[in-house]
Amino acid sequence: MIFNYTLKNGIRVVVNKLPGMFSSSIGILVGVGSTSETPEESGISHFIEHVTFKGTKKRTSFDISNESDMLGAQINAYTSKEMTCYYIKSTSDHTDKAFEILSDIFVNSVYKREELDRERGVIIEEINMYEDTPDDVCVELLSQAYFGELGFGAPILGPKENIKRFTKKDINAFKRKYYTTDNIVVSVSGGVDEVQFLELCEKYLGGLKASKKEQKPAYNTINLQKHLSKHKDIEQVHFAIAYPGVEFLSPHADAFLIASAVLGGGMSSRLYQTVREKLGLCYSIYSYASSSSNCGSAMIYAGVNAESISPAFEAVMTELKKLKAEGICDEEFIRSREQMKSSLVFAQESTVSQMLLYGKRLLLVNEHFDFAKRFEEITTITKNDVNGYIDGLLNVDSIATAVVGRNVNPLK
Repeated sequence: MIFNYTLKNGIRVVVNKLPGMFSSSIGILVGVGSTSETPEESGISHFIEHVTFKGTKKRTSFDISNESDMLGAQINAYTSKEMTCYYIKSTSDHTDKAFEILSDIFVNSVYKREELDRERGVIIEEINMYEDTPDDVCVELLSQAYFGELGFGAPILGPKENIKRFTKKDINAFKRKYYTTDNIVVSVSGGVDEVQFLELCEKYLGGLKASKKEQKPAYNTINLQKHLSKHKDIEQVHFAIAYPGVEFLSPHADAFLIASAVLGGGMSSRLYQTVREKLGLCYSIYSYASSSSNCGSAMIYAGVNAESISPAFEAVMTELKKLKAEGICDEEFIRSREQMKSSLVFAQESTVSQMLLYGKRLLLVNEHFDFAKRFEEITTITKNDVNGYIDGLLNVDSIATAVVGRNVNPLK
């Protein structure tokens, strides 16, 4: 049972009541991420997410962790391109206390200078870890090749030089722009009472003053078709290809997802069976579709040895062009559609997944997610729908590429 409310200050609330569940997952979602940042602000959304856990007016960083653990709860947060989410999962009997802890860090964090300085080192080590993971570097480089250096092409973690200089003043200025009541959604899924939870929302978040978010900076959403490379003294060569997709509210969104899954969505996919199993050119190869509120793209990634990069790239492009020319067959369609259905159903078994599913939809496009409608959409899509999308909209000539390895050259 789904219940939707709007608090007097403009914060939207969605309650997914799941009778029989003994846990609840609460999320406070904010419509801000790396696409909201100027170059000078790059990385600040993620920085704020980290330091928000470092102490409030009445709790130290240890108190936050300790009190959550005393409830047997799991508290965490993450930052994406378009959203920051703070969430806590607990048994249903601890929903009140769990929400109080989560809302305390969200509303009352104090951002002490010594805590900011300490957390800078943590985030810089996270950046170092990322830079030591070449497939992550390759995918990030591909985002720049496709979108440019701003917006969806900007790194979520930001550059080290920005992390080293962010201050409490910077944090508060950024939060005033985007941590506004019209840009916040509270989402809960699990064994909760909708009336009691709304009372908790008023109690812990109703005191926030009504406010309006600022307009995000303009950024590119189309494929720039750049070809970038980066030297890394590593054994493998990692390469990735991106081509245009559709936004997630597009009528072609499901066809886009299925086409990408057929191409490289698992061990039975064309890329895996051809490039790895038949040709033996790689260990890891996959593709995935990514859709946001106003654009979409698909990515193909592979890790190969230096001698195999040319034949592997050619094999990938051959499969991509074959998909465009021939479409998909009945077996491929059924397999990918059933995987989509099962993923949706499996998500029903996780209160965290449900919390995110309903909250993200409301936050980013101000729509109420309807599980039954979504399941029917997947069930009724046809192979002709997918092949119609492939024939009419799939553009395999408009690609961006990225390659990471020793003394590598851009792929074209």
